[in-house]
Amino acid sequence: MAPKLPFEVKNPSLFKDKSLVGGEWVEARSGKRFDVVDPGSDKVWASAPDNAAEDVDAAVNAAHEAFQTYKKVNPRTRAQWLLKWDALIRENRDDIAHIVTYETGKPLAESQGELDYALGFTWWFAGEAERITGTIQIPSAPGRRVFTVKQPIGVAAALVPWNFPIAMILRKAGAALAAGCTMIVKPSPETPLSVLALAELAMQAGFPKGVFSVLTTSLENTPPLSEALCRHPLIKKVTFTGSTRVGKLVAKLCSDGLKKVTLELGGNCPYLVFDDADLNQAVDALMLLKWRHAGQACITANRVYVQKGVYDKFAELLKQKTSKLVVGHGAEKGTTMGPVTTPRSLDKAINQVEDAKKHGGQIVLGGGKVIGKSGYFFEPTIILGAKKEMLITSEETFAPVLALYSFDTEEEAVTAANNTSMGLASYFFTKNVDRTWRLLENLEAGMIGMNTGNSSAAESPFGGIKESGYGKESGKDVAINEYLITKTGTLTLDGHF
Repeated sequence: MAPKLPFEVKNPSLFKDKSLVGGEWVEARSGKRFDVVDPGSDKVWASAPDNAAEDVDAAVNAAHEAFQTYKKVNPRTRAQWLLKWDALIRENRDDIAHIVTYETGKPLAESQGELDYALGFTWWFAGEAERITGTIQIPSAPGRRVFTVKQPIGVAAALVPWNFPIAMILRKAGAALAAGCTMIVKPSPETPLSVLALAELAMQAGFPKGVFSVLTTSLENTPPLSEALCRHPLIKKVTFTGSTRVGKLVAKLCSDGLKKVTLELGGNCPYLVFDDADLNQAVDALMLLKWRHAGQACITANRVYVQKGVYDKFAELLKQKTSKLVVGHGAEKGTTMGPVTTPRSLDKAINQVEDAKKHGGQIVLGGGKVIGKSGYFFEPTIILGAKKEMLITSEETFAPVLALYSFDTEEEAVTAANNTSMGLASYFFTKNVDRTWRLLENLEAGMIGMNTGNSSAAESPFGGIKESGYGKESGKDVAINEYLITKTGTLTLDGHF
């Protein structure tokens, strides 16, 4: 019997709490399960199978078997299945949003927003499926033609985080399934149920058994299960979103089998505001970028650099708007910021705030845990007078803590912005067209927001440089190429040039 859920679902068939392997809903071999906790109340509300390394082989073999026929499915049919999946997710948007809210803590409006954003990927990749093209050329040697054809690489494994459990899956699976690959997803221990709901709808959309599989696992079993996936000889591609530290481990594991890897890693993103910026535009963009999901996004603003001439005014505007945020359970009406997703994030936030105080930072808003609430709540926190020696400068925050640094010159701001091992996204606000061009080229990041906060979209290539990883997700051609191999054919002709 299905557990009693803490929220109403219109479509009960959507709630699945078993793993999906080869088109069958299964328990882990050990029979063990792990708890799923609501970060807004610190209460267990569901559980899922605690798969271990021993469960990997059966899942990969089933996916590999499915690949033998799926790779030959006509691209238009794959596109139609993706569009059907897209339609079913849209139909069940509100039910899935509730699951996301109870798993991640984010407010319902944000969960619904995540679904709307994520559906861009299913729609986009349905179009990409039919636009995979090779090439033909006349080479230097006479009587020859050189062709290239693109083919799916094989079984792909997706290791995904908890902060955007729907968007991360649809961005990765959309590309893989459009390319003709089968995929096994290992969701984060915090968010298995939203991913299982997507799997149920993928089955309903018509994807054959074994094309899309989900192996849930606990925090304890995440490293051995992930390693078993990375090392399995039939896995040909691994896509990982998460921390730089773990990304390096994934790359090492995959190097043994020379597997193709896409890594989307830590951010520590700078946000530059110049004297000539439209301050309201810059503050509004920062509000959305920073406080969304309580600061728990890889592309969120981590270090905010404001030119001296507008520093005080910008700080005041930001404080005014931030003080209006309503912190509460994601499912409560009126909540505009939920809890952080894990207790670990609370510890990190406290640590960074205490360290900032030691270095002379002024806490002008927030600064600690929300008292009197049972979930993992941290106050939206603004620190003025931030310095490069602070922990918050070098360490990605992943919590609702924001530090404001002041600068004099453009060169100084660019040097500070680039002074990090990471390079996922950078943002700047200025109305000077020459500076705009300089910053686009001088800031060291894979994505540059120009008078723009969150710029992520299905049509826009997503990915970082430096220690923020390599490979691209979403965007035309580039994302689907991550799941394709290029085969070259050379033909010698008679009686022709």
